[in-house]
Amino acid sequence: MLLELAQSKKILFFGGKGGVGKTTVSSATAIACANAGGKILLVSTDPAHNLGHLFDRTIGPKPVRITAGLDALELDPEETVELHLKEISESLYKLMPVNLHKEIDKHIALSRDAPGMHEAALLERIADVVEEAKNEYDLIVFDTAPSGHTARLMALPEMMSAWTEGLIKRREKADRFAEFVRELGQDTSMEDKTIGGATMKEQERESHIRRILLRRRRKFEYLREHIEDGNITSFVIVLAAERLPVLETIELHKQLQQANVAVECLIVNKRAPKNSGEFLNERHSQEEVHLQTLSSALPGIRRHDIFLQPQDVVGISAVEALASKL
Repeated sequence: MLLELAQSKKILFFGGKGGVGKTTVSSATAIACANAGGKILLVSTDPAHNLGHLFDRTIGPKPVRITAGLDALELDPEETVELHLKEISESLYKLMPVNLHKEIDKHIALSRDAPGMHEAALLERIADVVEEAKNEYDLIVFDTAPSGHTARLMALPEMMSAWTEGLIKRREKADRFAEFVRELGQDTSMEDKTIGGATMKEQERESHIRRILLRRRRKFEYLREHIEDGNITSFVIVLAAERLPVLETIELHKQLQQANVAVECLIVNKRAPKNSGEFLNERHSQEEVHLQTLSSALPGIRRHDIFLQPQDVVGISAVEALASKL
């Protein structure tokens, strides 16, 4: 079921509560698709760098070959923010007088830990990955951070598109007003601050600002269009058969629906096997109670159970073994 879903999409997100096995399940899915003949890119957006731990090797921000048909990379939020702020700094240096560069540095330093900075920078990087890899790979698999972070990230393209659009409209409105003032022959001191009476250098600055805003808007709109297209993208929620993960899954599904993200599969990981002694049988019965709550709340979504493995899933061989059971 999961493999069938993956082979029908271009982008597949895996999310859910922390500790339920998102990295393991997403990696096993990616390997299964690669073994079926696809060319797959596995991307982690989780700062915990669990892909490297799972495959027991170093994986960084550039794609590395894991096995035939499968490449992987880890998006480092800190590095992403630094690159993002560096680009902004360089743009501002070009736009502002030299005597204001120290003020720019001070502003950038304060922005580094501003609320939403990591999410915005990470979102741009995800948009870059989708745009760069969509035609090179058959499938892009995203292993995301825990539920709350992921839900905000999925809703962010819409908000960032609207915010950037607002900035562009404000600049266009200011430009139209400046032109109107110039034509009326009003105070030239105002013209000096606007496009209408600006020098060539000042017009170049305004043009550069507009290009930055338009580029950001294009990125966010591009990502939003892909995330909201159910023919291209789907979301898989991974959970454990326990009360809190089940309730969090129901809430995450609601948030993803509001962000127009299709959820087509639920993966219940680490289920207690049947007929394995009194303790596990009792555990299995308790899980059935929680899964009944899940089925009642989300009746239209397919579910696949993965039973508890006898050993930790670490290394390619172990992930391959799990992939064969999907």
